[in-house]
Amino acid sequence: MTSRWRRLAVFPLVVAFLTGCVRLVPASADDPCAVPEPMPSGAPERIAIEPDDFQARHVGHTADGRQFFLTTPFEPGAREFVALYLFRADGMFTEARIDAFDPGERAAADRAHRRLLRELGDVTIGRISVAPFAVERFGTTFGLISAPPQGPDDVWWVTAEPGDYMAFSPPWDCGTYDT
Repeated sequence: MTSRWRRLAVFPLVVAFLTGCVRLVPASADDPCAVPEPMPSGAPERIAIEPDDFQARHVGHTADGRQFFLTTPFEPGAREFVALYLFRADGMFTEARIDAFDPGERAAADRAHRRLLRELGDVTIGRISVAPFAVERFGTTFGLISAPPQGPDDVWWVTAEPGDYMAFSPPWDCGTYDT
């Protein structure tokens, strides 16, 4: 499941570092994005998702303490989805509410997105820490799915599926993702 481009994405950074265009600055001890030594070697128990203006606009906590992730998975060239994933306060997956749409049904998808957000009641947008999970709907696997390394220089990944549109890698508590 890990795309080759992710492994190759490091190459420009290495070139920039070697030519002096990038300087590594030591991270502070409380920086969740600082890569620990040694790098974690197994599948994550939890991953953090930090809210942003892109794929993670609607992550946070409900008034009753649950965690949620409202997102828009897709099948390239086919269906699009609006998915609400719910987790207990401890980050364990409990429920998925998923609506499917044909490409071009943007208005209907937007209405479904607003409806699912409204159904949550009062929410606080903020960082969540949740366990990877998978659920089958519409003949497709949805979720935050763990994938082991595919080679000696690769790492574990957790990808938002379908669509592989968010990819998380160690350190798992960083909260950021690749697209």
